[in-house]
Amino acid sequence: QVQLVESGGGLGQAWGSLRLSCAASGRNFSSQVMGWFRQAPGKRREFVAAIRWSGGSTHYADSVKGRFTISRDSAKKTVYLQMNSLKPEDTAVYYCATKSTPLATMPTDERYYDYWGQGTQVTVSS
Repeated sequence: QVQLVESGGGLGQAWGSLRLSCAASGRNFSSQVMGWFRQAPGKRREFVAAIRWSGGSTHYADSVKGRFTISRDSAKKTVYLQMNSLKPEDTAVYYCATKSTPLATMPTDERYYDYWGQGTQVTVSS
């Protein structure tokens, strides 16, 4: 069984920074891509960023491009989301997810992801 555990959420201020972590574990953990998604109250879950384990290529949603950075530590099986220049509209529950099978393009649709973490709340005050 694959487990993903997010941490690092909390209360941030506008223009401030927060760093999220997602630690993966499990005997059968095999991942091609790790993604971050978020869901604000009353809204659908949306793609934030994704990274390939091999090569480290990344992809970002336009709403976070230039402010958020996704990175990975393969030895620790951990993915990070550095969030800078936070805005109140970044307030959401943030989820990490893993896609175990290869895909030519970077998946932004949540249906492509196989396992999900429990989520961590990020609240940004103005």
